[in-house]
Amino acid sequence: MEDAKAPFASSPKTSWKRCLNILGAYQYVITFLFMGPFFTFLTIFLLFTPLWSLSVLYGVWLIIDWDTPQRGGRSFKWIRKCVIWNYMRDYYPVKLIKTAELPPDRNYVLGAHPHGIMCMGPGCNFAIGGTNTFEIFPGLRLNVGTLVNLFNLPVYRDYIMALGLCPVSRQSLDYLLSSRPSGQAVIIMVGGAQEALNAIPGVHRLTLRNRKGFVRLALRHGASLVPVYSFGENDIFRVKSFEEGTWQYVVQVTFKKIAGFSPCIFWGRSLFSQNFWGLLPLPKPITTVVGRPIPVPQVFQPSEDQVNHYHQLYMQELQQLFEGHKARCGVPASVHLTLV
Repeated sequence: MEDAKAPFASSPKTSWKRCLNILGAYQYVITFLFMGPFFTFLTIFLLFTPLWSLSVLYGVWLIIDWDTPQRGGRSFKWIRKCVIWNYMRDYYPVKLIKTAELPPDRNYVLGAHPHGIMCMGPGCNFAIGGTNTFEIFPGLRLNVGTLVNLFNLPVYRDYIMALGLCPVSRQSLDYLLSSRPSGQAVIIMVGGAQEALNAIPGVHRLTLRNRKGFVRLALRHGASLVPVYSFGENDIFRVKSFEEGTWQYVVQVTFKKIAGFSPCIFWGRSLFSQNFWGLLPLPKPITTVVGRPIPVPQVFQPSEDQVNHYHQLYMQELQQLFEGHKARCGVPASVHLTLV
């Protein structure tokens, strides 16, 4: 990777490619943060202009198409494999390590950790297939779960569905895992918005011990559990963290409960220099490691003992995955995974 202090240095060809890498990473951030609010305000604004019919027509389409996100979505492979995602991948770079086969003769629930600020590792690997994921795991249909409320935002909902995202609701996930007898894989950011508050560089702290809904989901459908860890996910942004009990932390948690996402204070570097703050992520390597599948029996109404058993197996497998790969991913031997 080229020196972050001089992103446009070296040969003209290298500089041009570096520019494309930067734009690829930057557009993801801008889209993630602003596309939803922008089209929401635009749709409302057009109602008070001569172009009001556009908003009305889209409103009709929205009503007709309302249940689509809960029924498998509407992904487009050509969008998920667009060349711009390759530039974004190479900016960090993002890599994928497969530790075991995921045969397409069964279904899977992949727990992705950590959440980070923008889920860059899981997004690049499983939503857009920037690391040739679709070829590495042939026969699998990959869907990444995200906030339900995002599918209420005009235009943005269609965009994220095209990328293979689905609501992380029981109705949606049950539909996906029951719509196909095999070859279906749903990716869930288990730690969610709470874990985003711990997206501190160098910190490996997961919100997991009381998150068992994904295990119940796997048991109901007999889907194998697969732990996934993205090393470097927390390193691409600097984060202002607050200690538990402070009024700032209480405000963050309260906002999260109301809105569904955490109002994290984060920053990267500017578009042209790392000496200034900005929204461009830091070019830190992200390595996503996909663990071994944990076979799970199908139990339509799993007991708490069954859920706890497989939840414990999952945590053990995740910790082994972390310990087995942390050295090659630049994590010091003295650092261990913390589960809260």
